[in-house]
Amino acid sequence: MSDKSKRRGLLIILSSPSGAGKSTLARKLMAWDDGLSFSISATTRAPRPGEEHGREYYFLSEEDFKSQVADGRMLEHAHVFGNFYGSPAGPVEETITAGNDVLFDVDWQGEIQIRNSDLGKHALSIFILPPSITELHRRLISRGQDSEEVIAKRMQKSWDEISHWGAYDYVLINDDLEATEAQLKTIITSERMRREQQPMLQAHVNLLQQQFQEMS
Repeated sequence: MSDKSKRRGLLIILSSPSGAGKSTLARKLMAWDDGLSFSISATTRAPRPGEEHGREYYFLSEEDFKSQVADGRMLEHAHVFGNFYGSPAGPVEETITAGNDVLFDVDWQGEIQIRNSDLGKHALSIFILPPSITELHRRLISRGQDSEEVIAKRMQKSWDEISHWGAYDYVLINDDLEATEAQLKTIITSERMRREQQPMLQAHVNLLQQQFQEMS
């Protein structure tokens, strides 16, 4: 793995319908590299017991949130169940400048907004597909977390999410968790070496040019 001080971090976007394995894969990536961190979202909802500003969320007033959106300080944002949620650009920029990657769990709309932001050139988007709709349904049931009504709603929403797979850099079919995890690690390791992610390259090329001129 390259020296983090010599590269710029990535904005790694993971998207999938519920039940495709995204959350499990995200946890495995976090365990793989301690330099990888989740993006902390901002929200206008009130803190719940035990939540702290800057840990679970950045808790903002609606006025402050809208001001940040207007000033271009949110990489992406959405209005969900009466509250605003978004990804502040400042902390993300600080993290990737230090050579660390930031992981985003957003839908296709969030992916587009991040891609179109000022930091979009450092984005890497990956969509996780289930092996089949039957398997997707089985996984949602086996989690034992949702009622039949909620599962039905998740299934209805899944096709809308899947239909946007073509907007992503990489698309993986998660029919084998270990194989998909290995593919993710390979993609991230390779993308870290993109020319745009290595700001030190220009200085090195300038040095080579200087050395060449000195030899002439």
